[in-house]
Amino acid sequence: MTIRNLEYLFKPRSIAVIGRGKPTGGSDATVEFNLIEGGFKGPVMPVNPDHQSVSGVLAYKDIAGLPVVPDLAILTTPLEEAPALIGELGARGTKAVLLLSREVLQDHRGGKAALLSPEMLRKFPDEGESLKKKILETAKPHLMRIMGPDHLGYVVPSANVNASLNSTRPLPGPIALLCQSAAIMRSVIDWATGRNIGFSHVISVGMRWDVDLGDLLDYLLRDSSTRAILMYMENTRNRRKFMSAARAAARVKPVIVLKPRDFRAGSIEDAVYDAAFQRAGILRVNNIEQLFGAAETLATVKPVYSNRLTILSNSYSLALLTSDTLLRHGGHLAELSEATRMQLARDCRPDYPIENPVDLGDMAGPDEYGKALDLLLKEPGTDGVLVIHAPASVSQSMESAKAVVERAKKRRLIMTCWVGESTAESARNLFKDEQMPTYEAPGEAVEAFMRLAQHRRNQDLLMETPPSIPEEFTPDTETARRIIQIALTAGRRRLNAYEASQVLSAYEISTVPLRFASTPEAATDVALELGGQVALKILSPDIANKSDVGGVAFNLKNPLEVLVAATEMLKRVGDLAPEAVIDGFAVQPMQFRHGAYELMIGVRTGRRFGPVIFFGHGGTESEVIDDVAYALPPLNMQLARDLMSRTRLYRRLATNRGRPIDLDDMALTLIKVSQMVIDLAEVIEMDINPIWTDADGLVALDVNILIEPSALPAAQRLAISPYPKQLERVYDLPDGRSFLIRPILPEDEPQLKDLIKRIPPEDVRMRFFQPLRELPHEMAARLTQLDYEREMALIVTEPNSLPGKGKMWGAVRCNADPDLEKAEYAILVDRAVTGLGLGPMLMRFIIDYAKKAGIKELYGEVLRENESMLRLNRALGFQVRSSPDDPSVVHVSLPLI
Repeated sequence: MTIRNLEYLFKPRSIAVIGRGKPTGGSDATVEFNLIEGGFKGPVMPVNPDHQSVSGVLAYKDIAGLPVVPDLAILTTPLEEAPALIGELGARGTKAVLLLSREVLQDHRGGKAALLSPEMLRKFPDEGESLKKKILETAKPHLMRIMGPDHLGYVVPSANVNASLNSTRPLPGPIALLCQSAAIMRSVIDWATGRNIGFSHVISVGMRWDVDLGDLLDYLLRDSSTRAILMYMENTRNRRKFMSAARAAARVKPVIVLKPRDFRAGSIEDAVYDAAFQRAGILRVNNIEQLFGAAETLATVKPVYSNRLTILSNSYSLALLTSDTLLRHGGHLAELSEATRMQLARDCRPDYPIENPVDLGDMAGPDEYGKALDLLLKEPGTDGVLVIHAPASVSQSMESAKAVVERAKKRRLIMTCWVGESTAESARNLFKDEQMPTYEAPGEAVEAFMRLAQHRRNQDLLMETPPSIPEEFTPDTETARRIIQIALTAGRRRLNAYEASQVLSAYEISTVPLRFASTPEAATDVALELGGQVALKILSPDIANKSDVGGVAFNLKNPLEVLVAATEMLKRVGDLAPEAVIDGFAVQPMQFRHGAYELMIGVRTGRRFGPVIFFGHGGTESEVIDDVAYALPPLNMQLARDLMSRTRLYRRLATNRGRPIDLDDMALTLIKVSQMVIDLAEVIEMDINPIWTDADGLVALDVNILIEPSALPAAQRLAISPYPKQLERVYDLPDGRSFLIRPILPEDEPQLKDLIKRIPPEDVRMRFFQPLRELPHEMAARLTQLDYEREMALIVTEPNSLPGKGKMWGAVRCNADPDLEKAEYAILVDRAVTGLGLGPMLMRFIIDYAKKAGIKELYGEVLRENESMLRLNRALGFQVRSSPDDPSVVHVSLPLI
């Protein structure tokens, strides 16, 4: 990802609009007019060899004739002319180009000259890819950023930049909108303008040949004028780049996405998108109305911290209906204190029992609404108040609205719903003018409130500290890889039951013992050895569902029954699947667990975000029951528990005391499957179904694994960078003691907080530039929950200890900018281990990591009084200079390339 030179795209000081032909009505004339009418402060210079002026502004014949180097150039010429123009602009020093035109590329198919739009470029990818390559190769030496190709453009109201072909200019405001559809973008602008809702940026992202969604999210994350981000997206290309930027942005600002559900791609692909948004902390809405509602809500409301709503109304019936909607959406009615209820009864409705929802009666006016709000806004147990007003006289409706507006300046959230048309219109306009969220129907208000609550829940999940895994497991990765390679070498794409069972065993997932038999006679011998009842299964890499072809037999009591069943099974499978290759039989002892739950766990691979892990209700009826949830790997205990909690089955598992199970054991099994995905690039699909679980533990009864050759390392398939185990090192001391240096994990938060408590306050002040008695959870979570794609922290801990269990002796980190130009380091070592060389060792380690990551410079800010750190900096070759902003701080930097 990179945000290099994006400021020239969105906050340019000078702009050139380059076109040709069409004296009026062309793209260059339209965008020139929009820039001038939009109030852009710098020079707007048209370049058009065919006309003396464009939109009344004197035009230049060519780029060489421009009197000022444009920060931004907008190309409205046919796209095939772009490489030459970009070369000229780059030579002059231009840093950003927008490819903007309704007419972008000449196509000479069949002897006809036609103009291809961006949509046509998608249909003819060869032309598009060739041109894209030429454009990007031309721009690269000049570090020039390319936006588009697109036929709508973008608007930055705060910078008075309207680089678009849209006739309506959006109002300035705190919301950024990213769109993959020009029609959606136009609709949102038109809708928002009528409701006095403004934007910091409105961007049609186009075909994303250079600047893409990940770059834009990174840029908007750092933009102080943007308070929230809305997206309409249909797909993304670079999954890891998008996820890295989305996770970073969603931690700081609300990010809400409307993503159409693509019926052509199937439900799995859409479930993968859901899992990606969930993991990133993005809130997904389902239709354009909800996107509009989200825009209005985010523009006007204060934050909420849970889902407890107080409903205040002059209609008991409307209040009850609204309460029902709230409960159906998973919200809760806030509990009112006894004192508040009694005061409400005295002030607003004497001799009437007051509860939540609060019914003021149909005669309530501004006094009752005002007094009630004064009391309810002080209630600590409410996250917001929804004020509903049923039709009354126009004057009373307006006066009540004014009473609500007077109290809107308080810190608590107030949402309004004035029901009706003519009697409610003036009140709604008042709320819009005052930037208060208002809705035409109570259900819309409840949905908006619950979206805010869900966003808060998403943020809390991102910050939760996962518990340590209950036990350490060491997978036999080499055995699993060997089994898969043998199958691939044989030209197979599916492991048979015996091979699949061996792969699970290599990852310490409990399975039913399985014996291989090549013939019916061999199966009888195995049954005789096992004794007792057995199950018999056909082994074939060509049969996905053995039950469909009669390839399973249960409760076989003796060798004779096994022989008969095996013989009949061969005949039956031969009739129903004559092309299938039969490897033999799997013979297993029958399992009997009365009252065990049936689960399923597995893996699917999406086109856009790679592998995804699923968990749900298992058994032969699993497809009919349709109780399954998805999550992106890698998983930890917290993420695994969250995945399970999103199924209906989980409520039974977690609350049925009569049939207790070990939920941690289930979560650990999900982590083991996650590790398989990280290690085994060839596994594209896996179904472990059914899995039985009860008080005696968990056992997998059947598994199906699909494989295919992979040129990529396994970890590269993932949308989220997994734990970089290759960075682990053991540091041995001459006295025999050893330390483990490894990347930090979210589970390490308790040990990091303990380290801060142990070390002297003066050392803490040297590290954080402020006194700190203990590390707050929010800060500790940010320091331990890393995106390894863009930051790294290494800790010194005890060897052979589980994450979060071994004592932490020190830590070093570096946080790079998205362009990898610079990375800031920070280090902290416990005084109890000073003199052992841990500090210099950690610094050398992070310097080596930064070099390999391609970072160009490592720097830090050191207090002038921290002489030991400065000595180490000088010894390692850092340049040391005083900070111009603070004489007590020294800036140290180390060039790495």
